[in-house]
Amino acid sequence: MDYGIIGKIEKAKRYAQERDRFRFDQFNVTFSGDNNDHRVTFDHGDFHCDCEYFLLRHRCSHTMALEQVLEKMLPETVPA
Repeated sequence: MDYGIIGKIEKAKRYAQERDRFRFDQFNVTFSGDNNDHRVTFDHGDFHCDCEYFLLRHRCSHTMALEQVLEKMLPETVPA
């Protein structure tokens, strides 16, 4: 193994544990719900989900689950 890569692998492991290093700006996710798949997007602080509950209340179990998974990796403007 290339000895230079060993240090990079160790650094990557450390970075992966330091969640505050990551800030998501945008993403698209297919969320497998209990009944259907749902498309969840995130764009500069705003979530959107195609489920009916989100369309009525602007928050749903799919977006809340992602907020928990991505704790400390979303901009402060997103409620946790």
